[in-house]
Amino acid sequence: MRHNISILINLLIIQGLAVLVVSQGFDFFYFVQQWPGSYCDSKQSCCYPKSGKPASDFSIHGLWPNYQDGSYPSNCDPDSPFDQSKISDLAGRMQEDWPSLACPSSDGLIFWSHEWDKHGTCSEFVLDQHDYFATALNLKKQVDFLQILTNAGINPNGEFYSLESIKDAIKGATGYSPWIECNIDESSNSQLYQIYMCVDNSGTNITECDVLPHGKCASEIKFPSF
Repeated sequence: MRHNISILINLLIIQGLAVLVVSQGFDFFYFVQQWPGSYCDSKQSCCYPKSGKPASDFSIHGLWPNYQDGSYPSNCDPDSPFDQSKISDLAGRMQEDWPSLACPSSDGLIFWSHEWDKHGTCSEFVLDQHDYFATALNLKKQVDFLQILTNAGINPNGEFYSLESIKDAIKGATGYSPWIECNIDESSNSQLYQIYMCVDNSGTNITECDVLPHGKCASEIKFPSF
């Protein structure tokens, strides 16, 4: 009996250490913001949150731990599920800066739960659940993409802009190169969808990206209205 208990304890310790290693071992975060006009201006369309139409501004998609080889950890701790009560003081900011546009219309909890379970749990030995969401919200405040682009004469008016001009505007304002993800509108135009910035593994400092996701935009891309 004692032998079996000892084996069980050892297995639990090994499992716990494995979670710890995976959670602490990532190299950097991708901080990703999306343009709601491009999310909605596609074949999948969108549904506004129950709180109403979001502001015409970039919104947070996620804060994602990654490795330098281009892979990433995911779903690192099933014993640490999303708990709404842990971010109750952030509710107003979450609704404003991290809304869900998925259908059917929702209050965002499914979206936030997915982001925490898949990505946040892989950083929880650096950022607990509250700090994970607060860090992303603070990064958005630090990097105002809409203001940066409009200052450069790049406006969400349905016009086309060169991909390089968008990258140059963001690098000029932040000091770091972004990675731009495009999607396709209903007329098959390439459009500005998401902007990635790299952040160190403390979630504190924006850094230069040494590894980039896969994907390609046209040289001229649409910036749709919202």
